[in-house]
Amino acid sequence: MKIAIMGEIHEDGWQILKKENFDCFEINDFEEENLKKELINVDGIILRTANLHSEVLEYCNNLKIITRHGVGYDNVDLEYLNKNKIALGITSKSNAISVAEHVLTSFLYLTKNIHLSDKLTREGRFSEKSSLPNFFELFKKNAVIFGFGRIGKEVAKRCEGFDMNIYVVDPFIDREEIEKYGYQVSDKIEGLKLADYISLHLPLNNKTKNFISEDEFLIMKDTAIIVNTARGGIIHEKYLERTLKEKKIRGAALDVFQIEPPNKDHPIFKLPNVLLSPHNAALTLECRKRMSIEAAENTIYFLNKDSKLNSDNIVNRLEIKT
Repeated sequence: MKIAIMGEIHEDGWQILKKENFDCFEINDFEEENLKKELINVDGIILRTANLHSEVLEYCNNLKIITRHGVGYDNVDLEYLNKNKIALGITSKSNAISVAEHVLTSFLYLTKNIHLSDKLTREGRFSEKSSLPNFFELFKKNAVIFGFGRIGKEVAKRCEGFDMNIYVVDPFIDREEIEKYGYQVSDKIEGLKLADYISLHLPLNNKTKNFISEDEFLIMKDTAIIVNTARGGIIHEKYLERTLKEKKIRGAALDVFQIEPPNKDHPIFKLPNVLLSPHNAALTLECRKRMSIEAAENTIYFLNKDSKLNSDNIVNRLEIKT
């Protein structure tokens, strides 16, 4: 079996692949013409963040599975895969803890003004601490979580540790499933109205593109903080920038952007009430190890028709070719 690894993965994943004696090779040149040549005879692909669309996939004559090194798959042409009975795998168990910790870090950073306190102290202005803006507690504040999958559940669990009031917005999850955790069910509008903290854990698709836009910002509290570790494009960046500039909400944290990498002159970069990171919320060392192992195992188990394959890790459960 021939496996292409598009982008660098942790050595632990490589070791698993090597034990199977698969013919594995890494690709770091993602230009279309190069991919057409390199992928022509592969049986499987482990994919990081590069795009794989039909113009390339139609050259992949032997392809049976693409495994994302992560959970999002908007960089893959799923319609093409379904039409050609090619499996799409994800590493569903790997990144929830890392992303959830990033969300709570963002809540605390933006609430406590840590950077301003640090700057004032370093500048020898210790006695001027009363000049700092107000900062607040998470205690008893309202956390509204959009999307109650693995990551949403881990975020909620950590919010519990701060005695926050937890609300969940997810029309695809039964009310009883949410309430059994002791959380409250909300809809989009009510959730945005009552939220002190918002965490987004939605896929990017036609229904969620610009899910948070001009109208949504208008109904939020002026003390609200919103964090997006899901996908760029779920928040309309133009209206987020305007809302932050006018201080209509307290702050925002973005790990993802509509265009990645974002332009270095992006106007949101100039604002003090936004925390930015380069789509690395999941990239703790522990998570990178887990994702590499899970991606390798998905690919091996699928190609070997091994019953150990976690069916939840296959997105398109159709009659795929093996």
